[in-house]
Amino acid sequence: MNILRRAAHVTLSVAAIAIATACSAGGTTTPAASVTGAAGTPTQAPSTQTPATPTVKPAAALAPRAASKTARKARKPKLGIADITPMGEKVERVGVGFPIIVTFDRPVRNRAAVESVLQVQAEKPVEGAWRWVSDRKVIYRTKTFWKPHQKVLFTARLSQIPGNEAAKDVSRRFAVGTANISVVDTKRHVMKVTRDGKLAKTIPISAGRGGLKRNGVDVYLTTSGVHLAMGKKRVETMTSSWLGVTDPKDPLYYKLEIPWAVRISDSGEYVHESAGDYQFLGKSNQSHGCVRATPAGAKWFYTISQRGDVIKITGTKRKLDWRNGWGFWQLSWNQWKRGSALPAGSASASASPSPSAGQDALQG
Repeated sequence: MNILRRAAHVTLSVAAIAIATACSAGGTTTPAASVTGAAGTPTQAPSTQTPATPTVKPAAALAPRAASKTARKARKPKLGIADITPMGEKVERVGVGFPIIVTFDRPVRNRAAVESVLQVQAEKPVEGAWRWVSDRKVIYRTKTFWKPHQKVLFTARLSQIPGNEAAKDVSRRFAVGTANISVVDTKRHVMKVTRDGKLAKTIPISAGRGGLKRNGVDVYLTTSGVHLAMGKKRVETMTSSWLGVTDPKDPLYYKLEIPWAVRISDSGEYVHESAGDYQFLGKSNQSHGCVRATPAGAKWFYTISQRGDVIKITGTKRKLDWRNGWGFWQLSWNQWKRGSALPAGSASASASPSPSAGQDALQG
């Protein structure tokens, strides 16, 4: 009987050592409570083996914390949206040439995956496509101008991007207003404005006179091409600093407070009220590159202007670069589509019919 008791005692001790050693080495499969139960009661295990249990517990206790930290990291969105242009339907109405400009909060590594979750739905659909202009910015432009007087819903289903499931989906509804399309003829010195296809006003103007070349470019010439209204100010301060001229003693220096200014490019072109020199309106080009108009004409144009309105300028040798402001219509449709990360004919490259309800989840 003594021999049997000793054998049983040895067997239990060996089992306790084997299990404790295995858990200490692996440290992932067996919780501490299971180790204690498998090794037998404390009175059966030799006192020399008790340190094995504390060795297991710290590793087992750390495992849930590490897993929790990993889970929190996995839940953190990897990509979000920093800005959407233009504003939503409650803030502004936009013109028929308006682009949708989406800026992300960090560089986009997989452009195709991101572009595939961007959706545009219009009440009056027209074909459109996205074009990447940087690693953080993508722009949506239609093949032809938007139809006026409708709503357009943009949705970014960011949670559908692999690895970005914790992100919040974002949507914004735009209100397209009147189709304001202006044609500026710099040779005849006139601007004709149509609204929803009907001639609304003819305004005498004076465009850029030319004659000042910088790096081979005549910077005093108004740029010809399809411009979009980008914004407007009741009074805009215009200076010669864009020429690098800041000394008031320089003959090229100027600083003027100009009323009724509607911006049409990033290079400093506006449609605005002429600062005097009314005798040249409708007769000759005398500006530094802007389109000057009569006081009454400029105020009326300012009043009706919406961001995204179309201003076509003709008659000069200086062409608008498509990257200058919102000059996106300077590219042909085929050129524009080449900037997409998705294959041609992808479903996301067209504006589908819009549902009747939407959100304005992000104000940019």
